[in-house]
Amino acid sequence: MSTAEVLFREYYARLCHYAFQFTADAELARDIAQESFVSYLARQEEVSTHPAAVRNFLYTAVRNACLNTIRHNKVVEKFIQEQAAGAPGTEAAAINTIIRTEVLAAIHRALDSLPEECARIVRMGYIDGLKNQEIAKMLNISVNTVKTQKRRGLQLLRLRLPPEMYVLVAYMLLG
Repeated sequence: MSTAEVLFREYYARLCHYAFQFTADAELARDIAQESFVSYLARQEEVSTHPAAVRNFLYTAVRNACLNTIRHNKVVEKFIQEQAAGAPGTEAAAINTIIRTEVLAAIHRALDSLPEECARIVRMGYIDGLKNQEIAKMLNISVNTVKTQKRRGLQLLRLRLPPEMYVLVAYMLLG
């Protein structure tokens, strides 16, 4: 009988019991105990041949594997809980982001089709959030011209966009 077989017969049941104390799962405990022997055989040349050193290596390998498994299971459990708790909200947020992105793309396409000065004033007022007075000062035009161009821009957007899209655009720009 080889040394590995002797070690296996001598320590396997003990290591299974030791692993079970951590995991409370008999099958997992058996797997971990077996893996500790595989680990020992792979690193046998690095470990002293003294029986106490071999025993310590096996028990340490089992303990570390159990702790790693427990940590991994906690991470997985936390992830599952977060996904279960946040799944509807996360999906709704993702859908809202997609809709917002598509609406913004439609707005920019429609704005590009407006006359240049009108498009500039609409962008400054509704997208950049500037006040009418700020726009008038920056462009060196009257506040009434800014108001007229903004109103004209919204009217042209209404004509260029499908009704359902215009409602979203108006909500985003005005709301």
